[in-house]
Amino acid sequence: MADLTTDFLGIRSPNPFWLASAPPTDKEYNVRRAFEAGWGGVVWKTLGAEGPPVVNVNGPRYGVIHGADRRVLGLNNIELITDRPLEVNLEEMARVKADYPDRALIASIMVPCEEEAWKAILPRVAETNADGIELNFGCPHGMSERGMGSAVGQVPEYIEMVTRWCKQYYDRPVIVKLTPNITDIRKPAAAARNGGADAVSLINTINSITSVDLDSFSPEPSIDGKGSHGGYCGPAVKPIALSMVSEIARHEATRGLPISGIGGVTTWRDAAEFMALGCGTVQVCTAAMTYGFRIVEEMCAGLSTWMDEKGYRNVSDFVGRAVPNVTDWKNLNLNYVAKARIDQDLCIKCGRCYAACEDTSHQAIAMKPGRVFEVIDAECVACNLCVDVCPVENCIDMVPMAAGSTDPRTGRVVSPEHADWTTHPNNPAAQAAE
Repeated sequence: MADLTTDFLGIRSPNPFWLASAPPTDKEYNVRRAFEAGWGGVVWKTLGAEGPPVVNVNGPRYGVIHGADRRVLGLNNIELITDRPLEVNLEEMARVKADYPDRALIASIMVPCEEEAWKAILPRVAETNADGIELNFGCPHGMSERGMGSAVGQVPEYIEMVTRWCKQYYDRPVIVKLTPNITDIRKPAAAARNGGADAVSLINTINSITSVDLDSFSPEPSIDGKGSHGGYCGPAVKPIALSMVSEIARHEATRGLPISGIGGVTTWRDAAEFMALGCGTVQVCTAAMTYGFRIVEEMCAGLSTWMDEKGYRNVSDFVGRAVPNVTDWKNLNLNYVAKARIDQDLCIKCGRCYAACEDTSHQAIAMKPGRVFEVIDAECVACNLCVDVCPVENCIDMVPMAAGSTDPRTGRVVSPEHADWTTHPNNPAAQAAE
């Protein structure tokens, strides 16, 4: 059977599924329940410096985007870092780590961007025997307005500076949590590496307002008639997270930097996709908040079964396998041609493919008598829209044309060879040269 044991920065855990720093990891009670349910690790909800207490709102903290079936697609939160005393959190962390030595326990930290503040908290965190720390440079609301969170994560020079302080005053792994609220994720990742970070984690939440109440005209969640921007997470952010992870995994300045993937992980398949793009572990929040801690059982079982089917003995066998296949658009093979094919035995004659293609695409599907839908090869560009809107799984496929055949749409011979965009007929510059 597949072995899900994970070694990330020398931190071993029974599986790669960690709970992210968030409400589910705010106290000892929650974390113990999580470990009993089977989670491989947790990142404790972000600790702050001693001083004036953090005060969270006493009202709605979450906004939501639902799918048609009321499934949670995205969650927006305006909650701040832990509002519990630092000493209480540290004591609880020490007890939990002592009782669960085989589980990963990471301390998330956010203090002012001052060397003395980091120098003061790091020895106290070290006394808990936590396996490492995660620097929260990602939170986009509340704390960022105080010069922390994403206010630091958006400035590569600050990331490098604070990371150097942490490596100076702390002798265990330092993970830098990156904000997605930035133009180019590669720059803060490179800054973290330059500062000596052992790994990065991403993505933190995306700055957002999920909805507006059209009676009170207040953004949701509403606090006494007013609302604020918050952090967006859940399945809806997964595509953004995967892209940013891939950019770090293949960028020359950050290639090989260990990554803990975050962003919409709900199933074992989501986790496997993050890991295929280079993540050594994945962190989960929204799925646990939606379905409870025992969802990890399905994640572990699904990942293990898939690994057995593929012949992977250890998770390290497939980590990063997809990275070489991520490339720039200019490197795509423009001589590759596919056409849509409709399985008439599976077709339920709903006509979605026809309506979508006829109205908004390339008029490449014909409706024959009896509501039989057929692809017009001479018009099909293999855009995949019909596949995406079809309600029947595997009813429509994209089938590659054989090398040497002629594309009826363009009259060109299909070639398996890599296309050179500088001379390809679709390139305006090449057309002008002709």
